[in-house]
Amino acid sequence: MREVAIVGIGSTPFGRHAGTPIEQLGVRAAAEALLDAGIDRARIGAVYLGNFISGPLNGKEVLAGIVADQLGLPNVPCTKVEGACASGGIAFRHAWMAIASGQCDAALVVGVETMTHANTAQTTAALNCAMDNEHDGPSGLTFPGLFGLAWRIHAERHGTTRAQVSAVVRKNKRNGLLNPLAQMGADLSDDQIAASASICDPLQLYDCCPTSDGAAALVLVAKPLAREATGIPVDVLATVQTRGASRIAGHPDLCSFDATVSAAQRAYAMAGVTAADIDLVELHDCFSIAEIIDSEDLGLAPRGQGAIWAAEGRTAVGGQVAINPSGGLLAKGHPVGATGVGQLYEVVRQLRGTHANQVKGAEIGMTHNLGGTGVACTVSILRRSM
Repeated sequence: MREVAIVGIGSTPFGRHAGTPIEQLGVRAAAEALLDAGIDRARIGAVYLGNFISGPLNGKEVLAGIVADQLGLPNVPCTKVEGACASGGIAFRHAWMAIASGQCDAALVVGVETMTHANTAQTTAALNCAMDNEHDGPSGLTFPGLFGLAWRIHAERHGTTRAQVSAVVRKNKRNGLLNPLAQMGADLSDDQIAASASICDPLQLYDCCPTSDGAAALVLVAKPLAREATGIPVDVLATVQTRGASRIAGHPDLCSFDATVSAAQRAYAMAGVTAADIDLVELHDCFSIAEIIDSEDLGLAPRGQGAIWAAEGRTAVGGQVAINPSGGLLAKGHPVGATGVGQLYEVVRQLRGTHANQVKGAEIGMTHNLGGTGVACTVSILRRSM
């Protein structure tokens, strides 16, 4: 397999883009990534676009081809990739595989979603397509319900408190204030978080990532071609995709996602690193408790201590390992198909040393993108190019 590097990145702000067609957001991010890469568009040999719910919410499904056409790209394979919330991460892995296997020398990855134009009922119904509705649907359980249960179990087992979970919210919202792409940054107190509206006890409003619009894009190339690019290259050391249980009842433990544990272990082995080598991670904090569980599943914090580490500042920028220095989903929002690509965008910025909330001396970064009830997961590890 050939070595692969990211040489171009682009992103729109995440937030509200009222009246902007979904494909236009994708084109904006992709054009920025192509400009950053500085390679001829004719070199692009494949396009992979991560998206989850453009069909039910926008009435548009063939977005990869539409975006490529509007960019004036050559007549190459254009594939829309769906894996619920992990759609963007999976699209990235497909592009990496196409280059690493020699199918093409350069590929474009785009992640895009628009959601804010729809009402709550429409958005909830669309997002619930990420569940096995034949088996889980009759329970009436939504994703806040699932993670509310996970919090209760984590608290019962490890003594996790409201104040410890609030430390995750305060950190990520504060990080978001330093990120120009994050639209939901805030300086919150524990009292403000505790007083916010109840969503699904014990989850409250600030514990939940906001729905959002946005797009992000990457240009990947075979390592020798990186010398021709103008963008600072970042090496892809590993990118792994795994499957977890498709049903809630299929999880032996709601305080852990098998797909994350497996993906992390495989990614570390593929990259030849350990969790201790990771300088920063952009992980899937769809809910505050998810960051705690994810940090433990990824091996970044000891089992049962993810909440303690957050409260002690070990996961802050300048701490033991920086978790979601971008603000994560809690501050940036969660335009579902764009999230995984947006995470990679943030890590590339960090490894280039150009992030607005820079982790000092960052050399190795990781992304974690989890879909549905844990049915799809990607973990990728990047390194500052040597």
